[in-house]
Amino acid sequence: MTTPLADEQARPSGTSPVLEVRDLSVGYGQVSVARGLSLTVRSGSIVTLLGRNGAGKTTTLHTVAGIIPPISGEVLVSGATASGPLHQRVRRLGIGLVTEDRAIIRRLSVIDNLRLGRGDADLAFELFPELANLRKRTAGLLSGGEQQMLVLGRCLAARPRLLLVDELSFGLAPMIVRRLLEALRAIATDHDVAVLLVEQHPSLALSAADYGYVLARGEIRLSGPAAELRGRLHDIERSYLSEHRPAVGEEAPPPPAEADQAT
Repeated sequence: MTTPLADEQARPSGTSPVLEVRDLSVGYGQVSVARGLSLTVRSGSIVTLLGRNGAGKTTTLHTVAGIIPPISGEVLVSGATASGPLHQRVRRLGIGLVTEDRAIIRRLSVIDNLRLGRGDADLAFELFPELANLRKRTAGLLSGGEQQMLVLGRCLAARPRLLLVDELSFGLAPMIVRRLLEALRAIATDHDVAVLLVEQHPSLALSAADYGYVLARGEIRLSGPAAELRGRLHDIERSYLSEHRPAVGEEAPPPPAEADQAT
């Protein structure tokens, strides 16, 4: 059961939600990884889905993207039921996907990678001026941070309505991650894009997000405005995000105070 820290109205306001996930169960075949998931992302906002390794965050994101079929439930983008594989959702629904493996064509130049996105490369250079001076460099010679900038820039150049981002911080130094999160904030705010960010480092994710959901034990256990979640970060990490599993007979850590008061 979700334990909200604040009322629905505390979420970023706006027009109709860009992404609505309703009672979604995800997994492989009929083997469920997470179930009963419901969340909302509006234009101009960043929503983060937090959870420890193996919680089902990436599986959820891949289901929203169309890489994995849902077991049950519904995904809506701009009010329309999302169906079909990823490439169809990209074209019809305006979805952009950033994966942790930095899907670039390593033998092509920066500018040629941007052109593959069939968008405006100038938008990518506006977001990441660092790439402008590297436009002719082979993408495989870029640093990990520069490669992630290239992926984000290519997605923005295609002018998505919904951007799905998986583990932006993977393998990168904190300073680079902060730069990428600043860019993600600009993508959401300046270009009116709805962003769903999957991340295992809650302090980093919540520094950029407007709203957050905590996924644990196959369900969304907690949700609320990012500022409130940051204020409860220690308790949330201990109760929901820790890799530790109580041994037989060992008492599990108590949930945050709000969960005790849930009705």
